[in-house]
Amino acid sequence: MDKIRQNTLHGEVAERIRVMITQGKLTPGSRVPEKQLCEQFGVSRTPLREALKVLAHEGFVELLTNRGARVVKLTKTTLKNTFEVMQSLESLSGELACARISEDELTNIEVLHYQMLAYYKSGNMKEYLLTNQQIHEAIVLASQNDILIDVYKNLNHRVHRVRFTAELSNDYWSKAVAEHEAMIVALRARDGANLGQVLRRHLRDKLEVSALDEMAE
Repeated sequence: MDKIRQNTLHGEVAERIRVMITQGKLTPGSRVPEKQLCEQFGVSRTPLREALKVLAHEGFVELLTNRGARVVKLTKTTLKNTFEVMQSLESLSGELACARISEDELTNIEVLHYQMLAYYKSGNMKEYLLTNQQIHEAIVLASQNDILIDVYKNLNHRVHRVRFTAELSNDYWSKAVAEHEAMIVALRARDGANLGQVLRRHLRDKLEVSALDEMAE
């Protein structure tokens, strides 16, 4: 991993640590290895500790008095509560997107959709999931509501830590793809009410197949 240029300060440090937590390189409940990360990123303790304050505010880490920071464990209750909020955010973003989306934005989402279908048909689930997420983010961006976008990004980062892909049936994947097809139809028709309902249902289905059984209450 490349060292960080000093002039990017704590924002990029926070993003690097956020990605490490999301990808499981820093596991829930583990201490954040400050000295190691300073050496790895090529920064001093000051921007690192400022980054940890940002991540603590976002709910990624817990600051320990005179003992550094620890990665927060995501519980079943927290995950369920987070998804309840995200369902409302995605539903609202769909309604707003239908009223405000540009033709270029719609075209971009359609291109992503067909790429996602190709990955699904070829069995490339890694790229399928990445493209799937890009579609959801593009719909949220098309809402043109900065507050909604900021809150969604923060919550979305948190739930990325959860494993959603284990032991999923063909029926689940088929249903998920069908729901994405319905999203595109609703966007083309500028049918905000319908898109909002589809997005809410889609996220509820995702929660039901997440790794809840592996998590503490």
